[in-house]
Amino acid sequence: MPNPIFSVIIPAYNAETTLRSTVASVLRQSETDFEIIIIDDGSSDGTLLAMLDAGCQDLRVRVVSQSNAGVSAARNYGASLARGEFLAFLDADDQWHSRKLAEHLALHSDDAGLHASFAAVAFCPDQPGKLVGGRSVSSLQSRDYRLSDIIVENAVCTTSNLVIRRDVFERTGGFDETLRYAEDQEFLARFVAQNYRLKGIPRPLVRYRMSDDGLSCDFDAMLSGWQAFAGKWLSETDLSRAEAIYCRYLARRALRSGADITVARSFARRGLAAHRQSFIGSNRLRGLLTIGGIAAGGAMPAVMRRAVFA
Repeated sequence: MPNPIFSVIIPAYNAETTLRSTVASVLRQSETDFEIIIIDDGSSDGTLLAMLDAGCQDLRVRVVSQSNAGVSAARNYGASLARGEFLAFLDADDQWHSRKLAEHLALHSDDAGLHASFAAVAFCPDQPGKLVGGRSVSSLQSRDYRLSDIIVENAVCTTSNLVIRRDVFERTGGFDETLRYAEDQEFLARFVAQNYRLKGIPRPLVRYRMSDDGLSCDFDAMLSGWQAFAGKWLSETDLSRAEAIYCRYLARRALRSGADITVARSFARRGLAAHRQSFIGSNRLRGLLTIGGIAAGGAMPAVMRRAVFA
């Protein structure tokens, strides 16, 4: 049997309520030349049963299990089993647009020197147990992404968005299994620092689940994880400037997720204290609109909300 173009890597930990819909979004892809590798990371609920159900639906689904070692270890394990030319990562609570893989394949076919790609992300509330329409959509740049784009803010937004050549992933060294937060940014920093190319697709092809009890909303831990990795790349002065922008990023994510307004307000204060000029001036419209959104308690007209969240 020839190797597929894509290996879709889905780490799963206690994901029985969301995994089936996640896998279904892959099986609905218009590009059908893929395999799915689901890695159970020592779940204690019905995740393994949901995985087996998915495996019975389609021969392209492969199911493996490991003792709990964290999401980075699960992704690396899945990548080690992959046969595809490209790895496409997807978390067990997110979903893809039906043209996700097709659009990435078109981009890489048009630009043979491109090593990895991602798309815009629709941030979708979980109400309850299913995703509803996107609250906001991430913004992208038209050029290749640089190290500063990765360190200061998470340009890719979520690992569910990343498509990368398997050989390049292996040469970059995979995800750091010691990290619980910012492991995707740390990987991408190493990737870009080795002069590999990363580019975005300006269409929302990922539906990212925003849940108040999920990792995506543990904002203090996200900041701590970011500080630990960014400190290895930046001087003390540059770190203060970057921390201000990252706190602005977390304030916007708090607004996106529907968290209590005090969370967004807290990160705005921390960002302004770290480096006021960078918080407002690195992207003046974004900074002012973030402050405006917080002052309005998160209740903003749709046009303004989109500008704040972009």
